[in-house]
Amino acid sequence: MPRKYWIIAVSITLLLAAADGAYWRIATERLRTGFQDWKAGQIADSWIAESGPLSAGGWPTTAVLIVPNLTLHHTGPRVPGEVDIASAAVTLSVSLFDPSTLGLSLTGPVHVRTAGVPDLIVTSDEASLLMPLRRNGPVSASFHASGLRLEAATGAWHATAGLLNANAAIVADAQPGDPGPAATLSVAAEAIALPATIKWPLGPNLSSVSLDGRLNGALPQAGAIAQAAAAWRDGGGSVEITHFAMGWGPLGLTGSATLALDDQLQPMGSGNARIAGYADTLDRLAAAGMLTKSVATAAKAILSLMAGTGDSDEASSVDVPLTLQYRTLSMRQVPLVRFPELDWPSP
Repeated sequence: MPRKYWIIAVSITLLLAAADGAYWRIATERLRTGFQDWKAGQIADSWIAESGPLSAGGWPTTAVLIVPNLTLHHTGPRVPGEVDIASAAVTLSVSLFDPSTLGLSLTGPVHVRTAGVPDLIVTSDEASLLMPLRRNGPVSASFHASGLRLEAATGAWHATAGLLNANAAIVADAQPGDPGPAATLSVAAEAIALPATIKWPLGPNLSSVSLDGRLNGALPQAGAIAQAAAAWRDGGGSVEITHFAMGWGPLGLTGSATLALDDQLQPMGSGNARIAGYADTLDRLAAAGMLTKSVATAAKAILSLMAGTGDSDEASSVDVPLTLQYRTLSMRQVPLVRFPELDWPSP
């Protein structure tokens, strides 16, 4: 190749590198400015945010801002009691090829403490959050974590999940009567291990749990939680669980439901479920004292009849209607479980 072509090629490469470097510096500075604005804006919501010195990286493909020792402290009416959150490091990133999406990843343990609850520690092999940076429309986010572990700082117990994925979208300015939901949520988790310090009637391991749902009615405003819940109820608020699935020991459960609040601000609603392994499940619940033996026997008999089989030929699965009223979960007018009263926290 003639010398002049080498010079042209090198010149183009240097120009591209310089342009990419300038683009990276602009994107990094926007991340830094956005984070500082976010910190300043938290004061209006009764949050205090602090962190160590920021550092940048990621060139040539990504703008990265590393936030060490991020702490959040909250006191105010939005959340009952004080809340403290501390993370060893948070990394903010924007791909230079897709600057419309903000990535957030956690490094090291996250400590969470709320009023009356001992310090909790959250760790994971991987934990990341993706948020579109559009200025209008619903606020959405996607969360992914693997090797997730939640434990008490005292080491008294721990719970784990091999995989957790969640997607949410919120219409912050939703009004009563608006078409469409004010928020949607999708969650799926696998390989869940519950705290071994509790004797779980269906065993300490869940193979999977998934839920798709949406919130109807304007989002509650800040203030007294009970008053906000009453306003949401009076505005036609409801929760639709469009799909739920769970595998826990002998129980396989899928279903859907619609829930709301009654005049005493207690949950009420109705739904349908498909239950597999119901005989063994009811026996275990009765043995654990969560159901009386008579209720378990009656429920098994009804489920067998609904499945079109006798007691001696239990069906592996059956579809059943469920209702929740006056804190009692019933199946075909047969009470199954009575829940404790939901006590809304004081402001």
